[in-house]
Amino acid sequence: MSTTEYSQEAPDAVSQAPEGQGQGPVYMLNLLRYRAKADYGGQTQLPPCSGREAYVQRYVPAFARVAQGEAYSVLWGGKVCGLLAGAPGEQWDDAVIVQYSSFAVLRRVLTSAGYEAEAAPHRRAALADWRLIATTPLNLAR
Repeated sequence: MSTTEYSQEAPDAVSQAPEGQGQGPVYMLNLLRYRAKADYGGQTQLPPCSGREAYVQRYVPAFARVAQGEAYSVLWGGKVCGLLAGAPGEQWDDAVIVQYSSFAVLRRVLTSAGYEAEAAPHRRAALADWRLIATTPLNLAR
């Protein structure tokens, strides 16, 4: 998988979800590693900035515009302080958890023409590597 494109399976996540999982909330874990300088490949008139600035100041507001009216919320975001367990050399700058009311909402946002035109160029320019991990609630109570 390219580090800046969704896996082939992402658009079909709803149909692949276990029975009953596609109807409730989905929590997306976003692991982010930024480029030192945002790379638009010469396809922007925007002033130069860091990858983090492109993500926070450009991608996040563009995503919010595209997803306006959809049932989602950013639950948590933070700077990664260190990787206590993981692959050697694996490095992340930030982690973010976003809740969508369903896989259908997630799919609608990420596959929309607005997302591709308005938000995705900033994500691609900002990120050197990333992971988008779909999760559903797990009952850990005993």
